[in-house]
Amino acid sequence: MTQPDRPTAFSTTAIHAGQELDPTTGAVIPPVYFTTTFVQDGIGGFRNGYEYARGGNPTRTALETLLAALEGGDRAFSFASGLAAEDTLLRAIVGPNDHVLMGNDVYGGSHRLVSRAFVPWGVSLSTVNMSDPDAVRAAIRPAATKVVWIETPSNPLMKITDIAAVVEIAHAVGAIVVVDNTFASPYLQQPLSLGADVVVHSTTKYLGGHSDVLGGAVIVRNDTMVGEERLADKVAFLQFGVGAVSGPMDAWLTIRGIKTLALRMERHSSNAQTIAERLLGHPKVSHVYYPGLPDHPGHSIAATQMKAFGGMISLRLADGPTARKFAETTKLFQLAESLGGVESLMCYPAEMTHASVRGTSLEVPESVVRLSVGIEGVDDLLADLLAALDQV
Repeated sequence: MTQPDRPTAFSTTAIHAGQELDPTTGAVIPPVYFTTTFVQDGIGGFRNGYEYARGGNPTRTALETLLAALEGGDRAFSFASGLAAEDTLLRAIVGPNDHVLMGNDVYGGSHRLVSRAFVPWGVSLSTVNMSDPDAVRAAIRPAATKVVWIETPSNPLMKITDIAAVVEIAHAVGAIVVVDNTFASPYLQQPLSLGADVVVHSTTKYLGGHSDVLGGAVIVRNDTMVGEERLADKVAFLQFGVGAVSGPMDAWLTIRGIKTLALRMERHSSNAQTIAERLLGHPKVSHVYYPGLPDHPGHSIAATQMKAFGGMISLRLADGPTARKFAETTKLFQLAESLGGVESLMCYPAEMTHASVRGTSLEVPESVVRLSVGIEGVDDLLADLLAALDQV
């Protein structure tokens, strides 16, 4: 039987892309390159293009090769955090008098980045319900909108955006479509295949998967242009010139996490689906936000553009004090920011992840809690949640 030119299964790609065995020893796991600089073969004679670790490191290159393969992109860039990745990407696209359009339910840190760092620089920002294509069309400023920024599922109210529909609207005015794919992961959703230009990730979350490494990523199509220049080339320059790069150990830990991404996302998704169905109709829960439920307004779109519905659920309780008490009562669901690790986490967005958008149109209701459903036994997780609900 002939071997295929390239693997077709996601899980095969996740284990092998960018992971060439060590040519010196044959080690199955490539070494971590703890070095800041590289000896040159004469002045300007770089070995395989490596000169100084800010410009490139073989361990980071391996991660970037892997990320591009997972998302079906042409080039990927690894950064020290998700916000560092977003900042570099935005610097590469927008300038004074340009307009950024974001969903009205994006991660508070993304909104804060644009509103506090880019708006004072002369960029304008507005938000819209991205799940309503007509509202997106009306919010676009044909001469000024340079970026349409999508999160789907969104953080924390789990809104679903029809990526292909928004791409068509944005591309009609020459805007670049960026999809934050952190909640879904590339295993569940492939935004570039739906026409998006760029994907961003907080690799801290599902890609790393073990709550032990901070990182971010930008994955770009080569045909995406900013004026006369390729966006990928601009991001590459800024990655080098500004320098918010991931270190070799961070890159290696992220690679290690990605090797089990497919298995973990299946368990995250199945656990979350079970929990969402069980809590639906609970007398203490007024609403369950999860796209895997048939009554979710974005269910049919999510079922089309996602392989499964992910591990994130938000719940609305009676009021703020009830939600706070619930968030502080669970045991297995530990009260902490972040998400996407193997362990289950509980978050109170109004005063944690989304505190920076209080008083704005993105303010999260005080009655909402967010669950990052881990890969523990689902019966144990349900028992934890039900016991806490009994106490509020």
